[in-house]
Amino acid sequence: MKNYPELRRGMQEQVATLREANPKALRAFGQLHHATTQEGALSQVTKELIALGIAVAVRCDACIAAHVHDALKYGATREQLAEAIGVAILMGGGPAAMYGAEAFHALDQFIAERAIETNGVSA
Repeated sequence: MKNYPELRRGMQEQVATLREANPKALRAFGQLHHATTQEGALSQVTKELIALGIAVAVRCDACIAAHVHDALKYGATREQLAEAIGVAILMGGGPAAMYGAEAFHALDQFIAERAIETNGVSA
């Protein structure tokens, strides 16, 4: 089984390495990310749930890790994540169902990691 908190941390390191090699492209992507994830007509939670649904449908493990983490950061509930995953399964069929299960597993891991950090123990 994948460890999604570790996968997210590793992805951040890999992106930092790529940013050093191609700062112009990664700076532009960062600006796009910032512009599209800010609060607007849609809340940040809603935007992260949309991103999670797309991540499940396109089967991107690192994207699942990033968007489960950020959805929780912005206050998404377990029920909201489950519904977003359900919509992704509707749109993506059987493969999305398998990645939906992965996303729900990621949710449990991030919740457990947050509980450990809240209790003063580093994960």
